[in-house]
Amino acid sequence: QVQLVESGGGLVQPGGSLRLSCAASGSIRSINTMAWYRQGPGNQRELVASITSGGITNYADSVRDRFTISRDNAKNTVYLQMNSLKPEDTADYYCYSNIRNRYVASDYWGQGTQVTVSS
Repeated sequence: QVQLVESGGGLVQPGGSLRLSCAASGSIRSINTMAWYRQGPGNQRELVASITSGGITNYADSVRDRFTISRDNAKNTVYLQMNSLKPEDTADYYCYSNIRNRYVASDYWGQGTQVTVSS
């Protein structure tokens, strides 16, 4: 079994910063792509940022130059540094990982962490 545990969400004022973390644990042989998605009120879940095992990153246009995704392979952890936050960044943020155990690679999701940007 694999678990993804997120932390770091909360309430922040516009222009502020937050750092999300997501740690994977369990039967892990290797981790391929890790990513953050978000789902705001009344919206579909959308990709925020992703990072491959080799460190190649991809960002949604709406967060490029404000958010930074990174990973610590030794800790099986992915981070999302969010700066210059805007009210429209308010959403539930979900961690995603494609993880290989001894036999197969599968997709896993965290439980979600809420980010609210408001004055």
